Amino acid sequence: MTGPTVLVTGGAGYIGSHAVLALRDSCRDVVVVDNLSTGVREALPHDVPFHLGEVADARLLGKVLREHDIGTVMHFAGSISVPESVADPLKYYRNNTCASLSLARSCVDAGVDKLIFSSTAAVYGTPEASPVREDSATRPINPYGASKLMTETMLRDLAASRPSFRPVCLRYFNVAGADPQGRSGQRDPKSTGLVPAAVAAALGHGALAIMGRDYDTRDGTCERDYIHVSDLAQAHLAALVYLEAGGGPKVINCGYGSGYTVLEVIAALESILGREIAKRNAARRPGDTVSAVSDTSLMKATLDWRPRYDSLDVILKSALAWRERLPSAADAADR
Repeated sequence: MTGPTVLVTGGAGYIGSHAVLALRDSCRDVVVVDNLSTGVREALPHDVPFHLGEVADARLLGKVLREHDIGTVMHFAGSISVPESVADPLKYYRNNTCASLSLARSCVDAGVDKLIFSSTAAVYGTPEASPVREDSATRPINPYGASKLMTETMLRDLAASRPSFRPVCLRYFNVAGADPQGRSGQRDPKSTGLVPAAVAAALGHGALAIMGRDYDTRDGTCERDYIHVSDLAQAHLAALVYLEAGGGPKVINCGYGSGYTVLEVIAALESILGREIAKRNAARRPGDTVSAVSDTSLMKATLDWRPRYDSLDVILKSALAWRERLPSAADAADR
């Protein structure tokens, strides 16, 4: 293995487990802390050191950071459902903002000065222009986005007060797909994402709800920029290399710069299947924005990163292949 050890919080979850795979594929030492509220231990290689616990547990984090001689933290742990954040905002300020505050304190106390934070395009709210640049106004319209923006602000202020502390905040657009080698994918049956929900419907697990047909888009449904989870994992690896080379604090969009509406995603999946999937119209989902498409100029200029899976069909096919190999997850979605 090469380089200092990387701590991945939430490493047993969907995106975190793909980051662990990317780190291991590049011969990096990795340690994971996860409370397994949505992740599973089976998502990780068996020889990756694993600590069951909370990111906000300062005693546990201090022990892990020091005993494993951590050089960088990749922070994925948190809650990510927009509608749940509207229904239970305090959970999001606790799990996302307060827990991240505790983690940042643990990093400072242990002398760990590099942190890569899992942020979100939800910080932009309803963008005034598209594609969205990192210097666009941040006006989140749901507690999920607000909780992430608060963490970004906290990390920015900490970096200003401690020049040695260098966070990179990666603002994800819509993450989907699964590891092309079939090693990991979306396991959470409660995921509110369009792609896993559409794949579940394609495999006969209920009708896909189209939440709102009256948005100001080309077909009346929400538009999103989808990035393959393995490309996003590689972006984290590139951010790590950037920091290890002495790079300073950054906020960077992570997407492909192309948008697809809900109906376009459904049409692409139906084309792959050669048949229609069960679907139904439903009311708008609280907290959803109309359109979110990224400007990726800064990402490509700052990080040594180029996408490998920039294709909606590739994203959908990998998600479908993963779900077909994971009957337990499909069964759980029916319960």
